[in-house]
Amino acid sequence: MGENNQVYTQEDVQKNKVIAALAYLIFFLPLITANDSAFGKFHANQGLILLISFFVVNIIYIIPILGWIAAPLLSLALIIIGIMGAVSAYNGKAEEMPVIGQFNLINK
Repeated sequence: MGENNQVYTQEDVQKNKVIAALAYLIFFLPLITANDSAFGKFHANQGLILLISFFVVNIIYIIPILGWIAAPLLSLALIIIGIMGAVSAYNGKAEEMPVIGQFNLINK
């Protein structure tokens, strides 16, 4: 996973790491509960990208045969990436998800 160049305060990380980890299940949770946290917003952004990726993969299911084979594999890969992101957040790290994590949809 790619490293994020932004530096977060230790207080921000320790206070919001659980909320940041939950952002991979409910991306908007840090935006509501810790809206002043840059660390939380980073992980909310990663969670939103993951959610959009799941929508795209579900659209692939429409394609006969190729989609039926590729979509479950891509879904499994996204689940693994989401777990990696949540663990990273809980450990106090701000690492971008592989392949899809470089996009920024939520302003920090």
